[in-house]
Amino acid sequence: MPTETLPRLAVFDMDGTLLDSLPDLAASADRLLTGYGLPGIAPDLVRAMVGDGVAALVRRLLDHAGPAAAHIDAQQAVARYMADYTPRSTEQSRLFPGTDHALETLRARGWRLAVCTNKPVAAARRIIDALGLEGVFDAIGGGDSFPARKPDPIHLLGTIRLAHGTPPRAVMVGDHHNDIAAAEGAGVRAIFARWGYGRPDMEAGATAGGDSMTEIPHLADQLLPA
Repeated sequence: MPTETLPRLAVFDMDGTLLDSLPDLAASADRLLTGYGLPGIAPDLVRAMVGDGVAALVRRLLDHAGPAAAHIDAQQAVARYMADYTPRSTEQSRLFPGTDHALETLRARGWRLAVCTNKPVAAARRIIDALGLEGVFDAIGGGDSFPARKPDPIHLLGTIRLAHGTPPRAVMVGDHHNDIAAAEGAGVRAIFARWGYGRPDMEAGATAGGDSMTEIPHLADQLLPA
């Protein structure tokens, strides 16, 4: 089958791309630290810690707390964070403006849709369902779905396979250097989400950049014409 006749697939990161999850991530981070008797943390500081999965976030929180957190077991802290965050992960989180319309537009144009996130897959599914996106995505690849996760291309390639897509006919949309690096390693075109949490320099290596979710259908169609 010629490559151009295969279905097109748009793969999305979650935090900072599909949804503004920082308020809930930061609230759980603050509760984790104060629960250990440590000073709390402001959302702006948590923003720079997001993108590499829960274990990395918790490690950065403990590093931020300094010597006072040296006695804390990191694995136990991750478990405490997830126990707090999982049932409260959509208290304040919201889809970025234009997300619903962008996904509907892509679907109407024949695109398959998938999520590739460093969140645990169970947490990702719960959030997607709670935000009214149940059934929208053909596949969800979580941080624990494969032997490695972003920036390793295994994560993105595995998600593409789950969605019955192919790398030449896929586009990765994300706001973090992990998304761009995974796409580069997988031979997949990448759109950098400038509206997200990543620094501007993280756009290096992306095929294109967008300022809002509303631009994604047009950019995706430009990169992979029907």
